[in-house]
Amino acid sequence: MTIVSIEPNIDKEQLFEDELLPHADALYNFAYHLTYNEADANDLVQDTFLKAFRFLNSYDSGTNAKAWLFRILKNGFINEYRKKKKEPNKVDYEDIVAYQDADDDAGTATYDLREDIFDGMMGDEITIALNKLPIDFKTVILLCDIEGFSYEEIAKIIDIPIGTVRSRLHRARNMLKESLKEYAIQMGYKDKND
Repeated sequence: MTIVSIEPNIDKEQLFEDELLPHADALYNFAYHLTYNEADANDLVQDTFLKAFRFLNSYDSGTNAKAWLFRILKNGFINEYRKKKKEPNKVDYEDIVAYQDADDDAGTATYDLREDIFDGMMGDEITIALNKLPIDFKTVILLCDIEGFSYEEIAKIIDIPIGTVRSRLHRARNMLKESLKEYAIQMGYKDKND
C-alpha cells in the first residue's frame, strides 16, 4: 500500500508567488481597459490567476511570465465575450420592481468619486479616443504603448503574425492621431501642415 502525500507543492506555490503575482497590477490595468468595469476586471484577473496556477506545469520558469499571463487573460476575455454575445439579455425582476417603487423625488443621480478626483485632468480625451478604437486595435496599443511589450511578445499574446501587429499598431496610432487632432490644437500643439 502506497501512501500519497497531500502536502501542497511548495515549489509550485513559490514559483507562482515569485514570477506571476508581481504582474497583478498590470493584468488589472489591461483587464479594466478591455471591460471598463472594475468588478469584471477583477473577475478576469482572478480567473487568469486561477488558470495560471492550474496550468503552471506548462509555464517555463524564467521565461516571460507577464506575456504568458496576458495571453491567458486575453483568451479568457474573448471566451467570455463570445459567451455573453450568445446569451439573451437578462433583466432582474427585482431591479425593475425596486426601480418602479423608488420615490421619484429621491433623485436618480449617482455620484462617482472618480469623476471628482480626475475632473479637469489632462488625458480624458485620450482615454475616450482609446475607448472608441475597435478592440483589435485597442489591444495592440495597450500592449505596446501602455504595457511595453515588444512586437514579438504581442504577436505571441494575441496569436497573430508580427506583420499584423505592426500593421494594427500603425493603423491604431493613425486613428488616435486623427481623433485627437482637435484636442491637440486646443492644448497648443500646432499642425505640421500649417
